[in-house]
Amino acid sequence: MSASMRTCPTTGLKVDSTADALIKVNAVVATVALLIGGVAGLLVLLTRWQAVHLLDVVWFYRLLTIHGMNMLIFFILFFEMAVLYFASAVLLNARVPAPKVGWAAFGLMVLGTGIVEWTMFAGKADVLFTSYVPLRAEPPYYLGIILFAVGALIVVGHFFAILVVAKREQSYTGSVPLVTFGAVTAAVIAAVTLLHGALVYIPTWLWSMGLMEIDPEFYRLIWWGLGHSSQQINVAAMVAIWYLLGAFTVGGIVLNEKISRTAFVLYIGFISMASAHHLLVDPGFGPSWKVWNTSYFMYMAVLASMIHGFTVPAGLEAGQRLRGVTQGLFGWLRRAPWSDPGFSSLVFSLVIFGFVGGITGVTFGTEQINIIAHNTLRIPGHFHATVVAGTALAFMGVTYYVIPLIFRREVAFFKMARVQPYFFAGGMFVFSIAMTFAGTFGVPRRHWDVTFAQAPFQVQFSPAVDLVIGVMAVGGLIGILGGAMYIVITVWSVFFGRRLAPDESGLGAERLGLPLGIVSPPKPLPAGADESMLARHPLGHVPGTMVLVLVFLVAFVVYYFVNWKLLSDVWSVG
Repeated sequence: MSASMRTCPTTGLKVDSTADALIKVNAVVATVALLIGGVAGLLVLLTRWQAVHLLDVVWFYRLLTIHGMNMLIFFILFFEMAVLYFASAVLLNARVPAPKVGWAAFGLMVLGTGIVEWTMFAGKADVLFTSYVPLRAEPPYYLGIILFAVGALIVVGHFFAILVVAKREQSYTGSVPLVTFGAVTAAVIAAVTLLHGALVYIPTWLWSMGLMEIDPEFYRLIWWGLGHSSQQINVAAMVAIWYLLGAFTVGGIVLNEKISRTAFVLYIGFISMASAHHLLVDPGFGPSWKVWNTSYFMYMAVLASMIHGFTVPAGLEAGQRLRGVTQGLFGWLRRAPWSDPGFSSLVFSLVIFGFVGGITGVTFGTEQINIIAHNTLRIPGHFHATVVAGTALAFMGVTYYVIPLIFRREVAFFKMARVQPYFFAGGMFVFSIAMTFAGTFGVPRRHWDVTFAQAPFQVQFSPAVDLVIGVMAVGGLIGILGGAMYIVITVWSVFFGRRLAPDESGLGAERLGLPLGIVSPPKPLPAGADESMLARHPLGHVPGTMVLVLVFLVAFVVYYFVNWKLLSDVWSVG
């Protein structure tokens, strides 16, 4: 073994020192971005809450820009860079072929982030996350995003180089693990996404300096290939983490590798088409383009998500039933390790992403329904259920395993870590539902003052709106508390937590500070148990999941047709 490699005493995996360091620094910067975005989000929330209405109009839009960039770009993508290194170098026992390239890419991303942060806080980029032309930020804002995107694109290339080296040096046998395959999916989508970013931000940067003109319709079309597709990177990475956490926490199995891998491939081919739902009210695109992008083709990506939405919980149930947890429909859930923050984060991420984010996403992506939903709070209600309650929760859950396995530290404040996912998930669930409900009354998604005070016209909302926004604010505050708990736990663990000895595995440890999947990992399956089960009647061995899927489908159908009823009321049809 190379001197630059260490062996993890818990998993037996060989960890390259460069990959180890790059995972750490990307995760740390992601946490800093989460802190900045979270504080900005708190202040925006206290302004959205009409009873408080904290900020003036200038700082509302400034902090809304800061919140969007930090949460949707910097936090998510820095963490995903750490995921790419983990899923390649660590899971494949591979070395990093070009350490200097990895550090140069990280440096570019940090430099770009710093420039964008300075520009936003200095009031030179009050253009929101979308920065629609003709809204114009100062040139450094666009330059910073370009540098960040170039750095991220280099990391993606480095990821594929690690895969080539691992294959050539035979550091693993057989096919790449499913988690790595999911990371490959995320990397391919990232490459397409970041190229869209270069295609739109380079001319916009030149436009900001007065060197060329740019068509607003062109900007919107290409920009959403970055703005929305960057969140599709999250989806692939999140699903990969679901499979990983399932294996770590309860010994979840994969019912059918080919089907799960096919679902990831469907993401590559079709998931970016969901970007079109942001353009459905634009007059510059014809109805044929809109229908094809938001129905026939996009439904292939929906199919992929529904496959994962079945195979992940089914794998959890099957893994436990094969280990003897066979009581009733939901005994496998009742006896699951709910005190393990990795497991609770996994389940809450899966449920909220599917039942709230997934159902609303497909509904709002329908061309006709989009007309009554798009510029209301229903849209941020949807993506707070997907990106925040879905992706961020999955990232939080895997962090509780990354801290001991990669940082080689105990998880600090472990009693708080056990309840942190409950606070975050519960708060964001209430927040997303209430925000979506407020949007149903027509509350706008971007207006500083929903009462439209001092406007040349009057808007009368239902009296229920004040109550719904109050509930939304309370849910948001609980979710922010959960996010603050996560930041305190991770920062203290990484910098001040008890260091694990180089040969300390944590197996059988009785003290607090390590998740259950490390202290008492799932028992190996009986020889041939999984193959024999799958060879007979695989669906019959996951009855609990089948019931949950049927509940999901009923909820989906009801919500979808309720929205058609709302649309018919607007159009006075029938």
